[in-house]
Amino acid sequence: MSRPIPPLNPLRAFEVAARHLSFTRAAEELFVTPSAVSHQIKTLEESLGIALFTRDAKSLSLTAAGKAYLPGVQQAFKQLAHATHQLQTQGMPALKINVPPTFAVKWLIPRMDRFMKAHPEIDLKVSTSKHMVDFAREDFDLAVRYGRGKYPGLHSELCLPVEVFPVCSPALMRGEHPLRTPSDLRFHTLLHDDSTYSDVSNPHWAMWLEHAGVTDVDATRGPSFWPSHLVINAAVDGLGVALAKKNWVLKDLADGLLVRPFDISLPVEFSYFIVYPEERVHDRRIAAFVDWVRQEVASEPSGGAPAIAGLTAFAS
Repeated sequence: MSRPIPPLNPLRAFEVAARHLSFTRAAEELFVTPSAVSHQIKTLEESLGIALFTRDAKSLSLTAAGKAYLPGVQQAFKQLAHATHQLQTQGMPALKINVPPTFAVKWLIPRMDRFMKAHPEIDLKVSTSKHMVDFAREDFDLAVRYGRGKYPGLHSELCLPVEVFPVCSPALMRGEHPLRTPSDLRFHTLLHDDSTYSDVSNPHWAMWLEHAGVTDVDATRGPSFWPSHLVINAAVDGLGVALAKKNWVLKDLADGLLVRPFDISLPVEFSYFIVYPEERVHDRRIAAFVDWVRQEVASEPSGGAPAIAGLTAFAS
């Protein structure tokens, strides 16, 4: 005689509520009301005849039974997502990836022709977002994320380390106030990257100026942009000097659209990582994309010599 399996909606509500220990946050993830989550949990508890949560006025916690039940439920949803993924990708070469906006605009797209030529059998489907993809609920094969690389339950591989340095249009290297030393920034507009991440080490202008020993430049002035590729475009158009991630400006430096006025850069604690569910490590499309990224990163230039070394070329 087969044993009854609880309905999936209450199980899903349990898994999400147990992960957040909050009916309110679970409701936000599931796009329902907190009372709907509470009702689903009550339905599950009644069908099992066991209390899974301890509720009081200010907190929600798992009972001993709830703690014991949670890993099995999470594993079951992971297996279900994996089986669905395998079914949907049979005979379908498309690789669905989700990346941060500037990663797509300034790194991936300028190189995509090489991937397309190397793997004409794989169509990339690219979308962008800042949030961490939930592979159990969203239809993506892999993602690129900015962080420390620790994503429980996911395979994580370093994609791009990050360092930051000032860049500007070559036109700012000449004129009435050419950029020769960091103190010359007081004559120019500072362009700010307003992208927000939970990385306190991500350098901004005040940090870079302090590192460069500059005290007479107001780091709070100047326009701000989000996402990061907008501040880079503003620098290309000569609006001022931007503090940019190296990986985003390599092509613009090589093409002469931007220059590095100073040889002073700051490392960043966070990096970009390729992440995907551990059970997909043998997916040939993912393997092909990851191998291609490794090759691209290995062939990248160092980031260009500072333009100050060739300053006389701009003097005429």
